[in-house]
Amino acid sequence: MSNRRILVTGASRGLGRAMTDAFVALGHTVVGCSRDETAVAELRKRYGEPHRFSVVDVADEQQVAAWAKEVLDAGGPPDLLLNNAAVINANAPLWEVTPAEFSRVIDINIKGVFHVLHHFTPAMIARGEGVIVNFSSGWGRSVSPEVATYCATKWAIEGLTQALALELPAGMAAVPLNPGVIHTGMLSSCWGEDAAAYPGPQDWARRAVPFLLQIQARDNGRSLTVPA
Repeated sequence: MSNRRILVTGASRGLGRAMTDAFVALGHTVVGCSRDETAVAELRKRYGEPHRFSVVDVADEQQVAAWAKEVLDAGGPPDLLLNNAAVINANAPLWEVTPAEFSRVIDINIKGVFHVLHHFTPAMIARGEGVIVNFSSGWGRSVSPEVATYCATKWAIEGLTQALALELPAGMAAVPLNPGVIHTGMLSSCWGEDAAAYPGPQDWARRAVPFLLQIQARDNGRSLTVPA
């Protein structure tokens, strides 16, 4: 499809912003959200209609419901839905992670994905086509110390997405995606200066965006990884 309608959560920074810039440059329409009001205002100024950017906390189901209604009423369901928004816990052994921080990571990384799926998937099913990509991680298929909370959420995304794939009608796809190791603020919070050894979001997007655009119904349920 030469002009696809692409929904990106966490569109204002890191991988989300890099994907947004790349999709727009290729002529696609991006519908994005972020919790950052200033960043959303900048996106709106940079990319006008038909692109749409909204201030939404995916952990808040009512905010997602209102956003979904606006998006669906304005242009129908997305062709490609990218559940990218996520946070990571500060490095710490699991027993030192506070209940508040544990809940914050769960609420955004798991509940946030569910909220978006809950409010957008029915319209995609009614149309009978569309691709859903839920961002996982290398830490959704392996583990490391001091990021147990984050690992738990990404392992959950793997299982949730593969189960969803079994529920979707023919012609649709849901896949968990490991984006690879990228130098983002999230990686820096874990690895410090060592994170700079890896490619940044813009370099990553040059590989990832064409890969994402090639995902089809035949990939339904596959655990995919962006090529290095």
